[in-house]
Amino acid sequence: MWDEREKPKTLVLGIGNTIRGDDGVGIQIATECRHKIDQDQVTVAASCSSGLSLLDFLAGYEQVIIIDAIHTVDGKPGDIYRIQPETFQYTRHLAFAHDVSLANVLQIGRRVGLVMPNEIVIFAVEVADTGTFGEDCTPSVRQAIPQCVDMILEELNAESNI
Repeated sequence: MWDEREKPKTLVLGIGNTIRGDDGVGIQIATECRHKIDQDQVTVAASCSSGLSLLDFLAGYEQVIIIDAIHTVDGKPGDIYRIQPETFQYTRHLAFAHDVSLANVLQIGRRVGLVMPNEIVIFAVEVADTGTFGEDCTPSVRQAIPQCVDMILEELNAESNI
């Protein structure tokens, strides 16, 4: 386990289900990031967890980049969105369709005394198929992976952001 003095301040977290086609894109992107990011400076992790289970991942970090799949009404598979958590503030749906919303996870973490991140950016990749059993993403989603990795690296290198 990390000594808090040694733990990096930034987390890149890929979320998804690797056996549901495009739903695994967040984990695939995190895996690619792991090869390109100095993990002494930034923690890169992947998880099939959601909701309150995310407390274990988010606690103790100042900044977090979350990568996940998204399905919007007019989106084109492979589109990449850079989203702030506030985007989900007024929705009746959950930021994570899997469980408790991200806003609620952060609020609960703070209420129980955990140090929760102040800066969160979400990179969401528009998906086509999350219902087919399999580990492969559809071609348009697969093609978006390197671009999303580059966007995350740019985000990490930007002075005014994470």
